[in-house]
Amino acid sequence: MMPQQMLDFTDCTVVVTGAGGGIGAGIALRFAEAGANLVVNYRRSADGAEAVVTQIQSFGRQAVPVQADVTQKADVERLFEQTIAAFGGVNVLVNNAGIYPLHGLADMPVDDWDAVINANLRSTFLCTQAAAQIMKVSAQPMKSVINIASIEAENPAPMHTHYNAAKAAVVMFTRSAAGELGADGIRVNAVSPGLIWREGIEEAWPDGVERYKMAAPLGRLGTAEDVANACLFLASPGAGWITGANLVVDGGVMTNQIF
Repeated sequence: MMPQQMLDFTDCTVVVTGAGGGIGAGIALRFAEAGANLVVNYRRSADGAEAVVTQIQSFGRQAVPVQADVTQKADVERLFEQTIAAFGGVNVLVNNAGIYPLHGLADMPVDDWDAVINANLRSTFLCTQAAAQIMKVSAQPMKSVINIASIEAENPAPMHTHYNAAKAAVVMFTRSAAGELGADGIRVNAVSPGLIWREGIEEAWPDGVERYKMAAPLGRLGTAEDVANACLFLASPGAGWITGANLVVDGGVMTNQIF
């Protein structure tokens, strides 16, 4: 395969969870730019998902929005049933859906803990399991699962015990799944973003943004496109001998000396 073909996803089907906005939307759009057809999953952001689908279609690619709560097995089954109905199969799954509320550990309600674990970890398990069942019987050479983790899997943030734990588990789940599914030609990798820009973040958290920029050797926040580019590489033939890996996309902030 020629180098210029490495990032060509023409006629591949990519499912991105939590793609109604933010990082998920950026990932879906980047795969569409590379030629893929998309299943744009969302839970509540119907308008956002429709906007993403419209933009994908403007690239000349096909896309369908699918509402599903990916913490629920029945919804996940329906998501992949609709994927097969629309495109006949799935080549790439990006487990992006998740939530990250703030709450102190000492008085954290159990329901809040469960909600974060379910949104970030249970969803990854359910979607990976469903996609793997389809990929195992597929003759297509491209079979890839990419899990969106976080640098908080290794560097815990305050008020985020539930999120830190969930993302650390996602990284280990990635390694375990890679070990089990490799024999079926399915590669499983993770991407761990650092602080990613979103509209209004400078106003909502000005000191945090400035601290991050000072700590990151590349001197800026990340973008959804930065994360999307990492996903594109890991799903591509260029990463054909990479599985069980966790690619950190953080502008270098994790290079800082701890003491």
